[in-house]
Amino acid sequence: MTEYLVGTGGWAYFKVPNKPGLKAYSDLFNFVEVNYTFYEYPDTRVLERWRRTVPEDFTFAMRCHKDLTHEIGLKPVDEAYAVWGKMIAHCRVLKSPFLVLETPASYIFDRQAVDESRDFLSSVSHEGIKVVWEVRSPKSPELVNLMRDYDVVNSVDLSSEEPSYTQDVSYSRLFGKGKHNAYQFTDEELVEIDEKALKTGAKIVAMSYHGIRMNSDALRFMRYKKTGNFPAVTSFTGVQSARAVLSEDAVFPSSRNALIEDQGWKVVDATPQKRVHLSEMLSKIPEGIYGSLDDVVCALEATA
Repeated sequence: MTEYLVGTGGWAYFKVPNKPGLKAYSDLFNFVEVNYTFYEYPDTRVLERWRRTVPEDFTFAMRCHKDLTHEIGLKPVDEAYAVWGKMIAHCRVLKSPFLVLETPASYIFDRQAVDESRDFLSSVSHEGIKVVWEVRSPKSPELVNLMRDYDVVNSVDLSSEEPSYTQDVSYSRLFGKGKHNAYQFTDEELVEIDEKALKTGAKIVAMSYHGIRMNSDALRFMRYKKTGNFPAVTSFTGVQSARAVLSEDAVFPSSRNALIEDQGWKVVDATPQKRVHLSEMLSKIPEGIYGSLDDVVCALEATA
């Protein structure tokens, strides 16, 4: 049976009144990808407190500090080894089975860079910790072979890509198809993500949702895996669901195209059983300038 680890990129945006954030988060999720360690080197006491806060079976994945992935590079040099040593030590304190590398699109893996990475990975200790690597630049066959040779998990966004090879672990950092992390997944997209994950044949599937609606997306996916059904995203359906979503932060006056660009990534309840992107509804109203939310609602009702 496949084990699912489902969570988000950090818990800072998970708020429950009168309850510490990580404790509240771990009451609902069994997994988190720690973003803090991408920017800072936390004190060991902080990591120990995090570990004590969550249940024993809760899983941390730790992002590698950007000093290695964005500044030094995966090179066999003292500075890189120093960062790696800190990261492995942090993983041990958190009991994290995953160290997540994310190399930027600007990090081009030509022959020299691949050779340097091979030298580096061949000379560091993992101590039983699985290395997860999201490569944002093009992956050459040589780089893919390197990753496979060192049992590195090829992390991809399963909403838009499939891993270059399969392993016992599938790891996905899920951003969706929006700009600047502004995206929310429909039911159909979440089902497709699950189908791609199962297709890998992995024994462990780790999913780290990112973006503006990451908590909602992760919880909806978990509900689907437990019950086979998706929860509603609003208390309404159809046009009234669109009204509820637009009322959050839509600015008027606004053109139809501007509304589609700014609000269309959000998900609404078309029916009790179906959720769609708001853009699907907004694209049906006439082009023009809308002075208020009520104007948009009237236009939507005319298309219903």
